[in-house]
Amino acid sequence: MDAVTRRGDQAARAANSRLVHDFGLLIKAATRLEQRIDTALRQDCGIGHTMFEVLIRLCRQPGEEVSQRVLADDVTLTSSGITRLVDRMEEAGLVRRVPSPEDRRSVLVEPTDDGRAVFLRAVAVHARVVERYFVTPVARDDYARLTGSLHQIHQALRDGTD
Repeated sequence: MDAVTRRGDQAARAANSRLVHDFGLLIKAATRLEQRIDTALRQDCGIGHTMFEVLIRLCRQPGEEVSQRVLADDVTLTSSGITRLVDRMEEAGLVRRVPSPEDRRSVLVEPTDDGRAVFLRAVAVHARVVERYFVTPVARDDYARLTGSLHQIHQALRDGTD
């Protein structure tokens, strides 16, 4: 067997390894679920999944002051990405920017009444899709283990260093 054939066989084994396969399933499932949620939210509420994520964060604690920087971290967007998203959400009447009382350089973002109404409709749409494609296909005991494992993975990624 020559070196090229050997490298090809090694590459095929690596590409078909259990870890590569299992992680690929996780990514594919998460991506397809996010696409289903995004499509349903756009059709039924006129917002995309990322706007929904921003509204979740803004509606989590009434009266909480949330800066664009915190929003960017929470929804994993760049500073310019969150600025553009908040611009679109402000144009749509979903949020408003207000100056921070503590720091004149900082801008806070809060939901409008219309934003809260859209959010409440979106929560129902989100729940319907998540129930259908994330909860229902998994046995109750397996679901508890799955969500517990996802929490552990999330914690390890938050706490770990590279």
